[in-house]
Amino acid sequence: MATKSSDKQDLPKRFYTQVQVSASEQGWRIELDGRPVRTPSKAELRVPGEALARHVAAEWDAQATVIDPATMPLTRLVNVALDRTPETREALADEVARYTETDLVCHLAENPVELRERQEANWRPLRDWAGKTLDVMLVPVEGIIASPQPAASTQAARDHAMKLDDLRLTGLVWATGLYGSAILALAVEQGEIDAEDAFERSRIDEAWQIEQWGEDEEARLATENRRADARALGQLFATLPR
Repeated sequence: MATKSSDKQDLPKRFYTQVQVSASEQGWRIELDGRPVRTPSKAELRVPGEALARHVAAEWDAQATVIDPATMPLTRLVNVALDRTPETREALADEVARYTETDLVCHLAENPVELRERQEANWRPLRDWAGKTLDVMLVPVEGIIASPQPAASTQAARDHAMKLDDLRLTGLVWATGLYGSAILALAVEQGEIDAEDAFERSRIDEAWQIEQWGEDEEARLATENRRADARALGQLFATLPR
């Protein structure tokens, strides 16, 4: 959610003039007036490629009078990947696996027919892709009540997550939570669909309700913030080496 205006008074003021990126043997770093950006744990914030470094640098350069982490999704993600992911990989992979048990793309509307058809047109190709490509074969159900999924598929999702490097794993877990779907997140991480496309597929039910009843301003702003996070995910996965 967007930071409230009253909270912005507590944010640190922008203290730098120039934002640059520089390369070293350990990766690309972001510099503020020549000094490296550091994570909350005081490590230098480094990423594996110039393109991603420039995306992160752009977030710092876009800060006006204060530094607002809510508007810096890539910076937040890289901080987590560097400070926390190395010690929590097992738990993160478990989280991806858990989402396969109640995955959004497996829960089809009982009615109306038009909504169910829209869901299936957008979700079934990705369920099929995940089964063929990653051995994550999930069974669709009607309604919101979860149905047991094949244990082998849940394990396959976990195994895939554990094979990823820390930055890609962090992005996958973030995407899983954003979309409410391990299948959508895996499709983005693997380059099957782009991150913003996945976001729109994740909100088919929401979009349907808006079509029927309209949308208030608060909900619209919340959606735009989530869409911005999806855009940042797209930047991340598009620039990471495979």
